[in-house]
Amino acid sequence: MSRIQLALNVDDLDTAVAFYTTLFATEPAKRKPGYANFAVAEPPLKLVLIENPGEGGSINHLGVEVETSDQVHDEIARLSEAGLFTEEQIATTCCFATQDKVWVSGPGGERWEVYTVLADSESFGTAPDPGLIDAEAIGVCCGTTAEAEAEGACCGTEAKEKAVASGAGCCG
Repeated sequence: MSRIQLALNVDDLDTAVAFYTTLFATEPAKRKPGYANFAVAEPPLKLVLIENPGEGGSINHLGVEVETSDQVHDEIARLSEAGLFTEEQIATTCCFATQDKVWVSGPGGERWEVYTVLADSESFGTAPDPGLIDAEAIGVCCGTTAEAEAEGACCGTEAKEKAVASGAGCCG
């Protein structure tokens, strides 16, 4: 079963979790510091909440969760053949999960991922780099920082270059 993913920036994770638990009558499937996700059965939705104070109420990114790596690879081939720029991330760690994924950007700059979860992870996706704080790593991996939005490309900013150099599971 595929389902749409909506990743939202929230100012206060506890308040957002309480609201969405009530709205969708379900508890989070995963809850970590600064992060929660809901696997909503009806309507089929993967709702991801990323605590990003000052960015609340904005879309972090969008996605389609699929069941297998083969489906991700099929999408990589299809999107590449159609001439859309794709950024592959195979066996990457982001959002407390190891995933295979492909990223594309819509005409308005919105970021979409097609992904499958391979395994849970205790890490958001950063390697141990004392100079890279968790909030910065979240922005680096999911494209929420003002710097990333202004740059419009995955690995063009100093923060993103630092994340890649540290081994962060983003910007492959």
